[in-house]
Amino acid sequence: MCAQDNMIVARPSTPASYFHLLRRQAYARPRRPLVVFTPKAMLRLRGATSPVEDFVGGRFQPVLDDDRGIDKSAVKRVLLHAGKIHWDLRSELEKNPNPEIALVRLEQFYPAPVEHLNRVIDEYPNAELVWVQDEPENQGAWPFIALEVVKHLHGRTIRRVSRAAAASTATGSPKVHAAEQAEIMQKALTL
Repeated sequence: MCAQDNMIVARPSTPASYFHLLRRQAYARPRRPLVVFTPKAMLRLRGATSPVEDFVGGRFQPVLDDDRGIDKSAVKRVLLHAGKIHWDLRSELEKNPNPEIALVRLEQFYPAPVEHLNRVIDEYPNAELVWVQDEPENQGAWPFIALEVVKHLHGRTIRRVSRAAAASTATGSPKVHAAEQAEIMQKALTL
């Protein structure tokens, strides 16, 4: 449905990002439809907060680079992702720090912010790019990333880490879900 810049599709990962997205929408002319994906689970995540300064200053950033202060020249893998999974990945990296992994969030899907994304990933010239999502392969953002974003990355490729393709969005079993989530984390964070 997205074509010819007819709408904006976003998945903010912080309250400040959500605020600036809505503010940008309110002031935009001409206004286009805005589709925002925000899971309820983000309401309960302690890490998914924003300091007051992030609301007062700044603007919506379609791509957020890793803010952990890592040495970008030492990074071997960039984990591209969106939404709630950022907080899962970050939590795992806080438990088991790895300066060779960078977390880069895509806050807007459409129009694809390829200039912003290229600017960020160009700072990691020796790193493998991996798209991480907790949705099945045939759902979530991966089909769009594979079709529309990869062709703009100056010849770089992106590998995917996600659940296997499935007819439904969830397994229906908390045990299976937890096992799949652990496998995603292990595949994404193991070099």
